[in-house]
Amino acid sequence: MLTNPQPTIEDFGLDATLRPRKLSEYQGQNKVKENLKILIEAARQRKEPIEHVLLCGAAGLGKTTLAHIIASEMGVGIKVTSGPAIERVGDLGSILTNLSEGDVLFIDEAHRLNKLIEEVLYPAMEDFKLDIVIGKGPSARTLQLDLPHFTLIAATTRPSLLSSPLRSRFGITFRLDFYQLADIAKILNRSARILNIQADQEGTELISQSARFTPRVANRLLKRVRDYAQVRGQGKITGPITREALEMLEVDSLGLEPIDRQILKAIIEKFDGGPVGLQALAAATNEEQDTIEDIYEPYLMQLGFIGRTPRGRTATRVAYEHLGLKYLDSAQDKLIN
Repeated sequence: MLTNPQPTIEDFGLDATLRPRKLSEYQGQNKVKENLKILIEAARQRKEPIEHVLLCGAAGLGKTTLAHIIASEMGVGIKVTSGPAIERVGDLGSILTNLSEGDVLFIDEAHRLNKLIEEVLYPAMEDFKLDIVIGKGPSARTLQLDLPHFTLIAATTRPSLLSSPLRSRFGITFRLDFYQLADIAKILNRSARILNIQADQEGTELISQSARFTPRVANRLLKRVRDYAQVRGQGKITGPITREALEMLEVDSLGLEPIDRQILKAIIEKFDGGPVGLQALAAATNEEQDTIEDIYEPYLMQLGFIGRTPRGRTATRVAYEHLGLKYLDSAQDKLIN
């Protein structure tokens, strides 16, 4: 899926090239940026590491970028890992003991941390101590190591899955929202300059509208339209070239791909507009429940195409209109009765 905000192998190189290095280069998320400026400046004046930070939000909104910016603005190193990568307590111990004073430890997908790992993190975050159990049975003993004062920045797309004890140990939590079209356009213009791509205003606006309010998707579409412009056009991204490229990619004016439309049509045509449970919807579309809930549903709800009720998902009037289908009020009467 081209507009899937989850990172791909190509995105890792692309993100490294296009990632802002300073807060002044970071577009959008203005409230988060203002709070971060104060947090960083206050810590610098006290000559202390900043407090532990929790970043929440959908995939592709810039959580990893913000973590790197914080480390850069503080003038410290950053170690990057993810929840699934830390399988054993020894893995975490190795990472923590190799940190320097003031360093940032960034853990992506923190909601997938093993509970045993979380237990070790608690004293590390609060007291900067690492408790290691040596041996087994009656002869087991605990060894406590002092750790350098570090900052833990955790990112998650599903904060509800984080345990309460872990959430409570973060000094501040930032939630990243979907971007405004104007901010996406600024990001695209900056990316075009870095990648040496010629793009006019109409072309960038069309890509912005199809980018699902997500910078990662916008940059990915920019590269695909550039390829099309290079082969079928004169190498410049214009409005007509962008329309042709998006049509070939089966991405519509709102960034919906075939699977998005398939989900909406399943609700409308197979379940009379809903409500339908997530399990039944997954079976009807041959998609995993987690994939629908984490990737497709948030954006469709952001557009107002899907509603969630205690009885399941429903398709709204605007979803019918976008698909060119007739909306029947009688089909929704059962939600009221």
